[in-house]
Amino acid sequence: MRRVVVKIAYMGEGFNGSQIQPTGRTVESEVLDKLTLVSKIAPEELDLKFSSRTDKGVNALGNAICFNSVFTHNSSLLRALNAVGGDIFFRSVSEVPDDFNVRYATSRVYRYILPAKGLDIDLAWECADVFLGEHDFARFCKPDNKPTVANVERIDIDVRGDMMIIEFEARFFLWNMIRRMVAAIESVAKGIHDLDDVHRALDDLQEINFGVARPDALTLLDVNYDWLTFEKADPSQFEERRNEDSFKRDLRSAFYDSL
Repeated sequence: MRRVVVKIAYMGEGFNGSQIQPTGRTVESEVLDKLTLVSKIAPEELDLKFSSRTDKGVNALGNAICFNSVFTHNSSLLRALNAVGGDIFFRSVSEVPDDFNVRYATSRVYRYILPAKGLDIDLAWECADVFLGEHDFARFCKPDNKPTVANVERIDIDVRGDMMIIEFEARFFLWNMIRRMVAAIESVAKGIHDLDDVHRALDDLQEINFGVARPDALTLLDVNYDWLTFEKADPSQFEERRNEDSFKRDLRSAFYDSL
């Protein structure tokens, strides 16, 4: 068998997070089902690993998974997985050594989208700049007994129409870290808190609760491995599911237009 990394995409709705759990449908449980179906081998032989955990409701366009493949050709693997993919899209693949650790990525990129109405964009930028660089994000994460120091390499803000799009890039992020940073940025941009509040919380001088932004507006855009080259799936493999989703979206839009 070969060891491969595959980039996957999924909408967070309908999944109880990415990691497998005793109860509830998760991305990991669905991926295992698809892999065992097309590979005809036991789950333990697959040795499936995820690069990044996503919470319930959080989307992904480029989460990375690593597993043992019985397929000789990458294109055949992607075609077989997408034929049974359901809510999960298997976008690209790269062969890796047996000792490859999928969690050791160059960087991870996330995108958050929120309404721009009522937000001071200049203040949003100033608040985002506060989080750049290395900090102890103990006040901006959900503690899980891990070190809380992280280095945020990039935060970009773009306003498109009535939406504000924020992109974050770092080698890794802590649990709930992005959603808590977004909540702080939005709060400052609305005038509820000021920049000094953010500085005091980040410097651990005062416990200030900015809240946690909703999960369904967050998307893991990509997990980057600078030394790997990925072979992409044929876009036609997604066409039938894309058409079905478009039909459902149009039905939903027609329903709301009729209210």
